[in-house]
Amino acid sequence: MTTTGADHATALTGPWWWSRWRSAVLDVVLALVSALECAAEGIPFARDAGIPVSAGVVFGLLAGSVLVLRRKWPIAVVLVAIAITPAQMGFLMGIVGLYTLAAAELPRRIIVALAGMSLVGTMIVTFVRVKQDMARGDLTLGDWFVPFAAVTTSLGLTAPPVLLGLYVGARRRLMESLRERADSLERELQLLAERAEERAEWARGEERTRIAREMHDVVAHRVSLMVVHAAALQAVARKDPEKAVRNAALVGDMGRQALTELREMLGVLRSGETAQRRTASASASVVSASASVPLAAVGVAAAAAASRVAAEDEGPWLSELEVLIGQSAAAGMVVDLSVEGAVRSYAAEIEQTAFRVVQEALTNVHKHAAGAKTHVRLAHRVAEIAMQVENEPPPEPASAASAGLPSGGNGLVGMRERVLGLGGVFVSGPTDAGGFRVSAVIPAV
Repeated sequence: MTTTGADHATALTGPWWWSRWRSAVLDVVLALVSALECAAEGIPFARDAGIPVSAGVVFGLLAGSVLVLRRKWPIAVVLVAIAITPAQMGFLMGIVGLYTLAAAELPRRIIVALAGMSLVGTMIVTFVRVKQDMARGDLTLGDWFVPFAAVTTSLGLTAPPVLLGLYVGARRRLMESLRERADSLERELQLLAERAEERAEWARGEERTRIAREMHDVVAHRVSLMVVHAAALQAVARKDPEKAVRNAALVGDMGRQALTELREMLGVLRSGETAQRRTASASASVVSASASVPLAAVGVAAAAAASRVAAEDEGPWLSELEVLIGQSAAAGMVVDLSVEGAVRSYAAEIEQTAFRVVQEALTNVHKHAAGAKTHVRLAHRVAEIAMQVENEPPPEPASAASAGLPSGGNGLVGMRERVLGLGGVFVSGPTDAGGFRVSAVIPAV
């Protein structure tokens, strides 16, 4: 992966204004060569100007050494090179200075202006120099050679470094842009990975809740009836052997039904987990950070378990409410069922949710109000289905705990989650008469 901008900034370890020691060494070497060149060119300049040679050499050394500042102040380097052009000094400094100027992050108008000044200055100096040489007889060419030499020399000393600097500067800016994009992409990928991990953690929590709710709804009701029948069996075993036999048969039936439903649930969970593993193998590089069993598969299978069973004509359906109420009546509960409106079929998840609400409400009556008379009402309306389970106060306050039924407090929570998940309304609470009422309304669509 690429380094981030902060890492790139901390990697600048050169002295002063240099980003690297290599750049500093290169500039010092170029400045030394330029100083030596200007010092050598200062000798004939001193002779022509009538000043001491040592002064020309010192002037050349000082002027040429300005090239060491080319990365810090490229404009100053180019101006010095233009200033000493009449003395026929600083050819290397002019070329390197123009290259650095064109490659720097400067406005184009400044680059064009300074390059134009250097071009004109070099052209004038070359024109005058060649004209003087022809006047002295050092050159015997025609008059056409003077402007030709001036133009070609000025273009040769100006155009190549400027064009090369523009190309290098554009390439550098492109690389920086690509690096910034790579850094931005890496940050976005890290953010996406963090969000994906958060979503996965949230999904795992949701699936655990859904699995617990499904297992509770599938098993709790029948196990509660088994406990009630077992308590009744214990009470009448010696007094009424025939009733004890009937209760024992009911306990056996309830146990087998509970095992069957549990086996179906676990089978669906296992098949969903296997399918999810096959799908996840195609994107293992994305989810490699999560080495645990894919809970999404388990959760989806858990949520779809009851509806999948219903799709296979194994229920539960609202038409089975009479059987459900008959099982509660066989356990000693006085319960009546009233149905309003035209009976019709609904989507599998709607019928399943309505059935589970009634089932869990009856289970709560067995747990907390054993022996209480219970009323189950079901209303088929135009755009919704409503259900209500209301029990009267138990005949004996202590009878609720006589069967020893444990309560985890998850039944009402599970019913509420189911109903709200379908866009319905769920209300539960004690009645004024001392009983308890559970009401739910589910949209029919």
